[in-house]
Amino acid sequence: MECPHLMTSVFAAVEPARFPSGSPSSWCCSVCRSNKSTWMCLTCLSVHCGRYVNGHAKKHFEDVQCVATGQKRCENLEKARTQHSVCMDCSSYSTYCYRCDEFVVNDTKLGQVQKLREHLQSLENSNLNERKRKLLEISPLNSKLLKDDSGSPSLFATGLRNLGNTCFMNAILQSLSNIEQFSCYFKELPVVALRSGKTAGRRMYHTRSQGDSSVSLVEEFRKTLCSLWQGNQTAFSPDALFYVIWKVMPNFRGYQQHDAHEFLRYLLDHLHRELQGSNNGAFSTSAAQDRLSSDAKCCINGTCTVVTSVFSGMLQNEVNCLICGTESRKFDPFLDLSLDIPSQFRIKRSKDQDPGPTCTLRDCLCSFTDLEELDETELYMCHKCMKRQKSTKKFWIRKLPKVLCLHLKRFHWTAFLRNKVDTYVEFPVRGLDMSSYLLEPENTEKCLYDLAAVVVHHGSGVGSGHYTAYGCHKEQWYHFNDSTVTLTNEAAVVKAKAYILFYVQQIQTDSVSGTEMQN
Repeated sequence: MECPHLMTSVFAAVEPARFPSGSPSSWCCSVCRSNKSTWMCLTCLSVHCGRYVNGHAKKHFEDVQCVATGQKRCENLEKARTQHSVCMDCSSYSTYCYRCDEFVVNDTKLGQVQKLREHLQSLENSNLNERKRKLLEISPLNSKLLKDDSGSPSLFATGLRNLGNTCFMNAILQSLSNIEQFSCYFKELPVVALRSGKTAGRRMYHTRSQGDSSVSLVEEFRKTLCSLWQGNQTAFSPDALFYVIWKVMPNFRGYQQHDAHEFLRYLLDHLHRELQGSNNGAFSTSAAQDRLSSDAKCCINGTCTVVTSVFSGMLQNEVNCLICGTESRKFDPFLDLSLDIPSQFRIKRSKDQDPGPTCTLRDCLCSFTDLEELDETELYMCHKCMKRQKSTKKFWIRKLPKVLCLHLKRFHWTAFLRNKVDTYVEFPVRGLDMSSYLLEPENTEKCLYDLAAVVVHHGSGVGSGHYTAYGCHKEQWYHFNDSTVTLTNEAAVVKAKAYILFYVQQIQTDSVSGTEMQN
């Protein structure tokens, strides 16, 4: 919205000596010293934390209102109350007015808001360049990590800022960014102009008052992926994407914790549907279309998109009547497989007890595909017997996807609450062989997968705790913890209690032509 109080506000002069040291994204609250969600008052340039941290930025505004109201002799009380009401996010540079309780999109006649944005961005860039220079000078090890094979500086990993319990979203976004054939498709898409007139070509600072027609999940998802691995900032604020998610996925509105797997499913489904609906070609290029598979057997809800081309596989569900032996087959496309952790591995043991056998990913996969006798509550309607009968059920994988997403079912409902299964599950980093679960394995080499990313849930409940992710980028493993990204190794990755695993099909080399192929 256009804030009327912006025109009457008194802006502090943009003088280098008045700003804190370091990059704006690392500035701390002057009260609690937190560096999460910090905001700068445009009147006095003081830095405080946002309302979803300790709320010192809002308290700063409220304290000024109390002082202004108490000054009965003030000649212009209304003007005094507008001061210290407008602040700027130190990370995304979006502007917010506490009096309007809304984000601000306009500027003063002198363009003071834009000048401050440009100054903060220059501070961020200069500090980032200085950080790169020091890292390259510290040791040969760092120099090796920061350079690619050609000797030029490589891309730096970029974190995602937590916007208020949005770690579930950040972990999924970082994982998807490390799946090359999926993320590259979106990065190659053309920029979509959603605005016209006065706002055309300007950076968008979203407000709650905008209509649904002004948003595109695909476009904001593309922008977010493009912002990662560029190395021009230590952390990126996905506030524009989060705003669109609020618009198109009402289940994720608010700032409470959500389930990362549920978010992944909703995100892929909405990306798939929006790509299907782009009949005008806004989300297509020849290079991007070449990445889509011509095989549409595993397509969900019609037209094939990059979502189904990369993630979709096919299950064959076999049900056999135990009375007459009639067999029923059903084919179900899937984007991920949800695997139970076998009950024998869920037993909680004290520190003094023997830890017992280790649960492996193979145990979970076998539990998923093993022959199962349905209980009394799941009796099968046999069309030959013409009534519900006892039966057995078995899953086969009819077609494997290019990227195999495995979800370990760690949360289970009891009578009153949802408990977490905290069992460690051992999983391979390379060479996951899926041939034994495939209905007709034509080529066992096509059944081998390597780990690309892992999502981990820390804590005891789905509505609480914290999500982080591990991702492999150019054969180097990284740990993504919101805005913090650290280098790690395979030894640390395999120790994680995985919640979601992303496996990428191994690339085969054609022995005749020497070219790489992926099925």
